[in-house]
Amino acid sequence: MKVERLSIPEVFVVTPPKYGDARGFFSEIYNAAAFAGVGIDQAFVQDNQSLSSQRGVLRGLHCQIGPNTQGKLVRVLRGSIWDVAVDIRRGSPTYGQYAAALLSAENWSQIWVPGGFLHGFCTLEPDTEVVYKVTAPYDKAAERGVIWNDPDLALPWPISADEAVLSDKDKVLPRLSDCDAWYHA
Repeated sequence: MKVERLSIPEVFVVTPPKYGDARGFFSEIYNAAAFAGVGIDQAFVQDNQSLSSQRGVLRGLHCQIGPNTQGKLVRVLRGSIWDVAVDIRRGSPTYGQYAAALLSAENWSQIWVPGGFLHGFCTLEPDTEVVYKVTAPYDKAAERGVIWNDPDLALPWPISADEAVLSDKDKVLPRLSDCDAWYHA
């Protein structure tokens, strides 16, 4: 398993090996002991899957707070995404900074986004399917978010504002500076 630490050490990309032959391939995409060995020692309680029919679908920036804070292990089954994690742990030396990675069905990589981070992604091609494991169940009351194009974050999204396809909920999220401190380092 290949591990690539990103600009924020707690966020990293994991690429499991793929073994191919004339029949196709085999890959062990998750093994609790192997992942614990690289720092993902979490119990996953739910798997989620999304299909985005268009290029430019932007999902995020989201998190959950309190006892249902979620860590996420994200991978792409079909297509590709630009995936981003933003540190929102007040007092952290990387507060307000981001780490990002290109994930695709082709590169076989996964990103680990721990609790205390906003998460979002943008599809880079149509019919992109994303699956992610989470460490806590969905909790509507714990759900929080920050607007995707917050000028203070200045995320380098690979699409323009005109190209972004957003949910109604994601269009009206607040800026990070207008939010309470949800996490502390």
